[in-house]
Amino acid sequence: MADEESSKANLPLPPPFLEVTCRSSGKKTRYAAGTKSSFAVNLINRKLDLGSPLALHIEAVKEGEEPVNFGPDAVLVDYGTGWKLQTVTEVDYAEGVTKGEGIPAQIESSGGTHPTKRVSKSGISSLYIAKILLAFILMFMLGAILTIALENLPRLILFINSSM
Repeated sequence: MADEESSKANLPLPPPFLEVTCRSSGKKTRYAAGTKSSFAVNLINRKLDLGSPLALHIEAVKEGEEPVNFGPDAVLVDYGTGWKLQTVTEVDYAEGVTKGEGIPAQIESSGGTHPTKRVSKSGISSLYIAKILLAFILMFMLGAILTIALENLPRLILFINSSM
């Protein structure tokens, strides 16, 4: 009985927190055991700089193992030695490959179980600029027409009154 108690006392206790590495910023954040994945992703996304790709979910990765994805209602857990928690970003889905610690995970483009997320290009096309310029021209033309109509309104009223 005493041997069991002393062996239990010698076992290293897991840390009371979990570390999640953000792939966008490279920062590690700590969460209490039992934290929901959606809460952690929300906090990570709030701390990101503008222009950084957002975290979509958290996954546990280990060299030579299939990654374990945490859904929004899943509780974060530590799978033991060698497993690391990290975020999956929009860029990972756009590239079609999740770049874990040397662990490629292909995402099928059609018929796969993972939703594919496309990241839009942040370029301004010439068509977009042309549409904006056309909108400004039409706005100024409408303003000019209304101004001329208001300037000539007293003459129009006099003309209508004189013809009656």
